[in-house]
Amino acid sequence: MHMHGPIAVIGGAGRLGALVTRRLAGAGERVRVVSRHPERGATPPPGTELRQADVRYLDALEPALRGTAAVVFCVEPGTADSGPDSPETTVYSGVRNVLAAAAENPVRPRFLLVSQIFVTRREHPMNAYGRLLDWRLRGEDAVRDSGFAYTVVRPGWLTDDGGAGAGVRLEQDDRGDGWVSRASVAEACVRALGSAAAAGRTFELYNEPGTAPADWEPLFRRLTPDPLPALRP
Repeated sequence: MHMHGPIAVIGGAGRLGALVTRRLAGAGERVRVVSRHPERGATPPPGTELRQADVRYLDALEPALRGTAAVVFCVEPGTADSGPDSPETTVYSGVRNVLAAAAENPVRPRFLLVSQIFVTRREHPMNAYGRLLDWRLRGEDAVRDSGFAYTVVRPGWLTDDGGAGAGVRLEQDDRGDGWVSRASVAEACVRALGSAAAAGRTFELYNEPGTAPADWEPLFRRLTPDPLPALRP
């Protein structure tokens, strides 16, 4: 892949963010962990930059994202009904703040948003937690409307083991269900960042029995591009 600048991992001190950081560094990329508490995460690979910034405050994000070639947004949403730990603040306003900060770069970075399944199913009980699903979907739409080259990844139910299998299944239209390991999500993020076929696409990600794919390109090439904003329902 080899980007021409560092890749910022927003939420890089979290469980998923640490895996994304490690996988990117292993691929030879320069990584910049951007987090409220970058020192609290797992020890990052040598050469990783650490930047303290909070997605809720635009001012600190602009210097943290300066010069980046790509951005991975994998922030834990919180479940409060309102305030600083609500989904509205973290995965809607937070996404918009990161987009605004990244837009200050002379060349707009590639943008990868980690969302979740069920965002289009407003009646699901999970939406009782601060309207989590509604705000996740609005955050996705902010990315789709941004003019950035982007990919939206919607993982299934997250797990830290490979109990569902090492195979991966990509779906669209948010109709499925299933589990996926954080390691598979991290791999999907890294592969999608380096793939032109994954740009402008939204997909759900699940594990299934079998072996991990050596080549993700055929999976990405089968995806349907997202509708243009004016054509969305």
